[in-house]
Amino acid sequence: QVQLVESGGGLVQAGGSLRLSCAASGRTFSRYTMGWFRQAPGKEREFVAAISWRGSSTYYADSVKGRFTISRDNAKNTVYLQMNSLKPEDTAVYYCASGLVDFRTTQEEYFGSWGQGTQVTVSS
Repeated sequence: QVQLVESGGGLVQAGGSLRLSCAASGRTFSRYTMGWFRQAPGKEREFVAAISWRGSSTYYADSVKGRFTISRDNAKNTVYLQMNSLKPEDTAVYYCASGLVDFRTTQEEYFGSWGQGTQVTVSS
C-alpha cells in the first residue's frame, strides 16, 4: 500500500496554469503506475492521465491532451500534473492514485491507493 497526499489546487482564471503534486509514502513508490483522476460536481470520477513506473511512458484523456503533462520524480516519491490553458470545465476535485497496472489503464477500480483529493476551480 502507498499513502498519497495531493497539493497544489486552487482558484485560477481560464487560460491560467496550476501544478498539482502528489507525495507518496513507502519505499515501493517507484514500482507503481501513477494516475490522476478528477470528479466534477454531479459527475462521475474520470481518468485524466497516467505515467509508468519508470516515467518513460504517459497516457492522457483526450480532453486534456496537449494541455496537461504528468511527470514523476521517484527520488522524491512525487508525481506531478502540470495543467496549462485551463478551462472552466476542468473544475473538479483532482485525485492521484497508484496501481500495479499498465500505464494505459483508465479504470479507477484497478488503482488500489488514493489520495484525499485537491480542489481545482477555473473561473471564466
